[in-house]
Amino acid sequence: MSVFDNPFVRDTDRAEIWEILVHRDLEAFLRVDWDATKDDFIEDGFFGIDGKGRDNPDDWAMTFPDLASYKFLWLEAAQQNADETDLEAVREPMYAASRLTSIDINGTTAIAHKEIKGAIPKRDGSKEILDWQSLYVMRKVGKSWKISSFVGYLPSVMGGVGKSPITAPPAEQHVTAGPYSPVLSVKTDEIVVISGQVAVDLAGDITSENLEEQSRQTLENCKRQLANAGCDLSDVFKANIYLTDLDGWDRFNKVYRQVMPEPYPARTAIQAVLLPGLLVEIEMWAAKK
Repeated sequence: MSVFDNPFVRDTDRAEIWEILVHRDLEAFLRVDWDATKDDFIEDGFFGIDGKGRDNPDDWAMTFPDLASYKFLWLEAAQQNADETDLEAVREPMYAASRLTSIDINGTTAIAHKEIKGAIPKRDGSKEILDWQSLYVMRKVGKSWKISSFVGYLPSVMGGVGKSPITAPPAEQHVTAGPYSPVLSVKTDEIVVISGQVAVDLAGDITSENLEEQSRQTLENCKRQLANAGCDLSDVFKANIYLTDLDGWDRFNKVYRQVMPEPYPARTAIQAVLLPGLLVEIEMWAAKK
């Protein structure tokens, strides 16, 4: 399944809500086309609460008391994005960053939890980090779902304990640098370390003879082991990569960029002799929130 595919194809209601909050919203935003999404809102009584990136409700504001105020700032943000980025370069990263996995439906009312977490390239060569979440209240009007209100621009992790302990200080590196951070700062009370993972299934069988497929499976196995300790790939601050042949470095990096979130972990890579049939092994260190 690609980032453009609706994950709820077998659930009509949730599929429609995903279409509204992800597909139509993103396509309209990228094209600065409010008309393409305006019919997805209930104008009468609409409001939006602005979390202002803070997890204390006392800091939240009624920035959008009506749909007109939300439209104004939406168009302003969409135009700024269009001025600073190339549409085709940011479409896939924007979809990849938009996660809508929790939709609670009770009769004709629903709450949809949308997370925005990723990075998009800008024309000046920099990247904009996207890192927030929103809760949308949806109502079914006739046969169609509509947005009636939202609480948005909340921090991606709520509560001080859950804030990411990993930051990437400004640092220069050579122009051929790959998907890694030259330096990271980590503040945490608990570190999770996973042993080297390889492209084997639970029966111990190697899943592929192809480097790209082995790389993806190995990263999936890393993700699964991290989850056992309550972490995910965004918590990783250090990765050690072992390849049987460094001539496959570019091929490995292509998969690594697709899977690992930014800021990328600090990283070391070496050529090594691995067990027969294995082309790559990865070990990771993570800071638990």
